[in-house]
Amino acid sequence: MNNVINLEIKKGINLHLIKTNKFKTNLLSVFLSTPLSKEKVTLNALIPAILRRGTQTMPTQDEISISLEEMYGASFDCGIDKIGDDQVLKFYLETINNEFLPEEGDNLEQAIKILLEVVFNPLLENNEFKKEYVENEKNNLKQIIEGRKDAKATYAYDRCIEEMYKNMPYSLYKYGNLEDLEKINNKSAYEQYINLINNCKIDIFISGNIEEEVKQKVLSNPNIQKLQERDANYIINNKESRKKEKREEQEVSESMDVNQGKLIIGLDILEEKEDDKYIALVYNAILGGIPTSKMFQNVREKNSLAYTASSSFIRQKANIFIKCGIDIQNYEKALKIIKEQIEDMKKGEFTDQNIEEAKRNIISTINFIPDEQDTELMYYFSQELSGYEMGYDEYIQKINDVNKEKIINLAKRMQINTIYFLKN
Repeated sequence: MNNVINLEIKKGINLHLIKTNKFKTNLLSVFLSTPLSKEKVTLNALIPAILRRGTQTMPTQDEISISLEEMYGASFDCGIDKIGDDQVLKFYLETINNEFLPEEGDNLEQAIKILLEVVFNPLLENNEFKKEYVENEKNNLKQIIEGRKDAKATYAYDRCIEEMYKNMPYSLYKYGNLEDLEKINNKSAYEQYINLINNCKIDIFISGNIEEEVKQKVLSNPNIQKLQERDANYIINNKESRKKEKREEQEVSESMDVNQGKLIIGLDILEEKEDDKYIALVYNAILGGIPTSKMFQNVREKNSLAYTASSSFIRQKANIFIKCGIDIQNYEKALKIIKEQIEDMKKGEFTDQNIEEAKRNIISTINFIPDEQDTELMYYFSQELSGYEMGYDEYIQKINDVNKEKIINLAKRMQINTIYFLKN
């Protein structure tokens, strides 16, 4: 890995330094990774929002904002994500690099101090989170959960995953549910926070034009020093955690007030092999990932059956999802033609030009990764969760090694798991 240095600060706590001179900013992130669980998913979703409200030394959001403004307009953000079977609490701070400051100062050291303060030194009242902050953020989270159905395409995609992974951790909505949200109070939220801080996998990323001495700034930080070693509790997203059983395809439909039907088809890769994730990227591009794909050409352009027609590959779970926005009366026709495209892939009914176009698109995306600071950071973090490191050149070589025979072999191990249709 040419421009990233990975250091274990303490057992279960890692520091990653991404050295790059492409940007005028330093981007700092803290990721707290923990297994998805029904009991904790809502609590975990609430915690980042509570933490951003105030710390021991900056008790209000206004004081945090003033500290950021004093760093020439640094920005802070936080949120929650679902990556494979892990729920990840994410915290970001972006600030201008020291060399671009109008006067002498150490923006980076201040950024480290503020970010670690927000994550690891929250404001407390009577050894619990501040009640007002918890209640306010519960109301905000309630609005997010209740507003889930407003974005129909995203809702349909999430629902397809729920049906595919029923009673499994990956089915859980990353923001949790209203029933559990009502039960949360400042005591239970703080208890879960302590549980996380003591047991989860902690990754700290610093990207920018930095020197290795930044390691010492992190190590000497009092909020890092007080953290304890741990056997980090998280799920490694590897072949074992993605194992699939052969099953009958299921069809699920749901009615809602929609003008356009949302058709989502979830595909499993059976008997996953070592390099399937690279082959699946090429397979997906040919099937529905790029404008010249079979989905776009045959479902949307030739037959005018879809307003949108695409597919995406979720490598953490070895799934491909086909997504279409269609007129509701065209459901049967659209489904028939989509299934034909899947069968055509098994028969090898795609050209060498299709493969080259797919590879060119994927390689272009890989080459673009270092040009976006947050994209590069997430590239390295996803490797951390998979337990497998790979540089860009090796990644490109893996894509170039994909050939027609390998794509057909993968296509024959592709099965429809769930067909989900959102209609009126």
